[in-house]
Amino acid sequence: MNILTNKNHQKVVLVGDGAVGSSYAYSMMNQGLAEEFVIVDVIKERTEGDALDLEDAQVFTAPKKVYSGDYSDCSDADVVVITAGAPQKPGETRLDLVNKNLKILSSIVKPVVESGFDGIFVVAANPVDVLTYATWKFSGFPKEKVIGSGTSLDTSRLRVALAKKLNVDPRNVDAYIMGEHGDSEFAAYSAATVGSKPFLKFAEEKGITQDDLDKIEDQTRNKAYEIINRKGATFYGVATCLMRITKAILRDENAVLPIGAALNGEYGLDDIFIGTPAVINAQGLASVIEVPLSDKELAAMKSSAETLKKVTKDGLAALEA
Repeated sequence: MNILTNKNHQKVVLVGDGAVGSSYAYSMMNQGLAEEFVIVDVIKERTEGDALDLEDAQVFTAPKKVYSGDYSDCSDADVVVITAGAPQKPGETRLDLVNKNLKILSSIVKPVVESGFDGIFVVAANPVDVLTYATWKFSGFPKEKVIGSGTSLDTSRLRVALAKKLNVDPRNVDAYIMGEHGDSEFAAYSAATVGSKPFLKFAEEKGITQDDLDKIEDQTRNKAYEIINRKGATFYGVATCLMRITKAILRDENAVLPIGAALNGEYGLDDIFIGTPAVINAQGLASVIEVPLSDKELAAMKSSAETLKKVTKDGLAALEA
């Protein structure tokens, strides 16, 4: 293989071949992203079946070497995406999952790092903000090389709901859900725009009240529970978010995306991974975009951070006990 081909050859390893993982693999296949795609899971037979199934799609998308592998395959990967973990059950919050999923995560990160992996971690298993922080701690990697899916899915849900209400394309609604990917998240309405017009002004002209906006925020926060109660799990939305984050890394896009980012004083917070817009490129987290929040929103951000810090501290302490 010549030098140019090596330089342009991109490799992604997926750890966790459940509903989210396999949907992510399918999304990557459809987008023609990464020439080499490896699937790792404790259920080896499933990964083999998925690889055989996925390779049949390449004739109509793009050529790709897709196969079942193990942690040693991470050694030369550009990105390792972790979706492995116990799924959220009906009636269970994301934070309820913390102890069992921290144990699973610790058994994954160590062999990935031991393989010689030196790329970017992207974490999607729940509670994602806690597990992203733990991945950083377990790996010893620089913060920039560990990214959580954060509030990417919640932001997508918010934009879809607002777009329906405003009768515009959701891609043209520039609004973010911030904070925890979970019950303490909030909509940063004060900084949102539609076509450069302040969103709150646009909404007012359309006759949308604060009560309407509060209801949309609440529905966004609880949409996962609605989906889980009806079909058992959510996977298409988050899988697409993971594809988008991976694409920004592989193509060195400097894309602004709502992710679980390491903060370094932004919003008055540090030593935490939490949902905020950030710039993503081939180095991982290039920079955090600190959104100008209202006093109420900033208080919500800090409250969300306090919740996450306590759960993270307790969870890591229980793991070491």
